[in-house]
Amino acid sequence: MPATASNATVPWASILAGTVAGLLIAGTGGLWAYFGTAVFFEMVRTGWMACF
Repeated sequence: MPATASNATVPWASILAGTVAGLLIAGTGGLWAYFGTAVFFEMVRTGWMACF
């Protein structure tokens, strides 16, 4: 049985989803570090209520 080379590629949608998730997590951590927990949660709550 001949050996075959595997050319497995990652779908671009998976790369895009991972990038977006990473940016959201980094943004969340940055806001938390900058504003502190109380202001951060108040901003999230206010934004959530503005959507609904």
